Amino acid sequence: MNPRRTLGFTALGAAGLAAVGTAFGVTHHRRALSRRPGPPPEDHPDVPLGSLRAAPLTVVADDGVPLHVEVDEPEHTPTGAASDVTVVLVHGYALTLDCWHFQRLHLRRAGVRTVLYDQRSHGRSGRSDVEHATIDQLGRDLGRILDEVVPDGPVVVVGHSMGGMTVVALVEQQPELFGDRVAAVGLVSTTAGGLDVGRLLLPVVPARIGLPLAERTIATLARRHTSVDRLRRLGKAVAMVATDVFAFGDDVPAAYVEFVDAMLSATPYEVVAEFFPAFGGLDKFDAVEVLGRVPTTVVCGTADRLTSIGHSRKLHARIRGSRLVEVEGAGHMVVLERHEQVDAELDRLLAAAGEKELAG
Repeated sequence: MNPRRTLGFTALGAAGLAAVGTAFGVTHHRRALSRRPGPPPEDHPDVPLGSLRAAPLTVVADDGVPLHVEVDEPEHTPTGAASDVTVVLVHGYALTLDCWHFQRLHLRRAGVRTVLYDQRSHGRSGRSDVEHATIDQLGRDLGRILDEVVPDGPVVVVGHSMGGMTVVALVEQQPELFGDRVAAVGLVSTTAGGLDVGRLLLPVVPARIGLPLAERTIATLARRHTSVDRLRRLGKAVAMVATDVFAFGDDVPAAYVEFVDAMLSATPYEVVAEFFPAFGGLDKFDAVEVLGRVPTTVVCGTADRLTSIGHSRKLHARIRGSRLVEVEGAGHMVVLERHEQVDAELDRLLAAAGEKELAG
């Protein structure tokens, strides 16, 4: 097994791999996965997942970490109120900007300027030191992206999972941006605190270790590559099954599972370990009330095993006037699994942002 194989979703959100954890269970699940139909024509299989690219830019964070940024400049100008709006998409833990494949394709075809970037230590961005592997630092990174790449015009900011936490951190740090430069917000499969991080390690550590030792365990794994190999002795088969079980709610095409698993696999588990403590201490629900100033949509699958629907309901309750979209049966990677619904909510936010700008 490759020692760089990430703990990925199995560290962030996979509770109870016992459901698929026997050798028989893993083999059976993999066979069932291989028999699933391919993506339907409306998913544009002629545009391979993760193949969308733009000329790279580098934005240097306040601590010197280079952030990989891509900007999709529209080939045509959209009509209507959203013509001057830029969308900024912020990805989650152990993923990359490529996870927004369907939203990026949708926005390109709509002629909307779109900014995507790899979070620090993820994808093609530079590695952070452990002291700056925090949600607060991610919020400052997002602020720097806005300053450098979207200096003018209204912005719609959308964050998935840890990306949503990044948006919330920016809200806490610079509340004056919301209602001024930031005209609308999307929070997808995320939370502002209260994650039960201990149970999230169960797929990669023996259950007998116990939940109170979660952070100690993840730190040990960061130091000892061979421990990861032993604990995940079923290797890639277990990782693929865990990705399917814990990232998705429905039986999605195998290509989706392979796509997500590839992103997770490319994230060094040292990075997973460095960011892991940030989730347990997250408590920013008081900050999200600021988002009542702008159109805000909260989206989550009802079968999300990582940031369960209760987190989204709590966000909705704390953000006056927000829209809650519960996607029945979808899992954590709703941006892939039910991309049509997520795209439709993006369109709603764009329209609301444009109308707000005109009214202002």
